[in-house]
Amino acid sequence: MTQTSVTEKLLQAIKAHVPFEGWSEAAFRAAAEDAGIDMAVARAACPRGAPDLAVAYHEAGDALMEARIEAADMSEMRFRDRIAAAVIWRLEAVEDRELVRRGMTHFALPQYAGEGTRLIWGTADRIWTALGDTSRDVNWYTKRATLSGVYASTVLYWLGDASEDMVATRAFLDRRIDDVMQIEKVKAGVRDNRLLSTLLAGPARLMEQIKAPGDHTRTGMPGRWSGPT
Repeated sequence: MTQTSVTEKLLQAIKAHVPFEGWSEAAFRAAAEDAGIDMAVARAACPRGAPDLAVAYHEAGDALMEARIEAADMSEMRFRDRIAAAVIWRLEAVEDRELVRRGMTHFALPQYAGEGTRLIWGTADRIWTALGDTSRDVNWYTKRATLSGVYASTVLYWLGDASEDMVATRAFLDRRIDDVMQIEKVKAGVRDNRLLSTLLAGPARLMEQIKAPGDHTRTGMPGRWSGPT
């Protein structure tokens, strides 16, 4: 078996144990036993054990969401509605909320908090990229940072949502996106205000030096500072 196939089998097997054991070593060992995979082989595919499978589970959900975005005809939708649809599709990719709840607990631990942040950023990045974002300046970062906050808060709300068809979560998401749109209106107002735009000309030039990653790899929160020209 390839490393990928081993990881996929372990991921499927561990889902039955995570609600009770969390993304833990006990769950990882139980998954290896259930899948009939020797522990040495399992460890070679996932050196950290369950934490590697937690990452794989999140990224698998991202891939399902991405596929739905690419297959959908969103040409008649407002852009804010496209973003909302993408977030909802990401939530619908989850077959058991307990897996996410346990994941939130796991990635809240100090040693995994940075990785949890990277995964949320990665989800926001995949949404913007799939929706055709072409920004290469500081907006590349602000879009993903803002959507990361919207997505993370929506997930937390969704975990406690008992409404049918996630009606309450959908309404919550709409409010968060509306809040972001208000911020964009304020930014546009600043740009249109002669006095404010003059006062902020220096910082604006400084921000223009920030560039998106050249190869657009998903290895955290990449970028580069080009320096003054």
